[in-house]
Amino acid sequence: MTDTKSAMEFHSGDASKRARWIKIARVIYWIITGFVAVTMIIAGISYIVGFKPTVEAFVKVGFPIYAMKILGVFKILGGFTFLFVKNRTLREWAYAGYTFNLIGAIAAHAFTDQGYLPAAIVLVMVLISYRQWKTGWL
Repeated sequence: MTDTKSAMEFHSGDASKRARWIKIARVIYWIITGFVAVTMIIAGISYIVGFKPTVEAFVKVGFPIYAMKILGVFKILGGFTFLFVKNRTLREWAYAGYTFNLIGAIAAHAFTDQGYLPAAIVLVMVLISYRQWKTGWL
């Protein structure tokens, strides 16, 4: 009888640990995803309004100015998708778009001998967010 009782206590302890971990994982997901989404929305706004330092950096890496408006719109849409849209396909596209965008930014900055570390950090955060989202705990 005591073996059954201790086995039940063990499993209920595992369930509470799992529930606690899932709660922590959700918090980690929302902190990282919120940071990425807000960062991308702010970047998108600065692209659209033509914030002078952003334009200068964009020109320095050799991209055409008109691409700023296009990227700006998609950065904003992706940020809102992360924060508000539940559709899995749209989220997958947002993650893919951000990943391609950040890989391109890292390459462009590296090839022009500029600092690529901020883009690399945001890329790692996007990948962590994606991994947390794909666990299905959210």
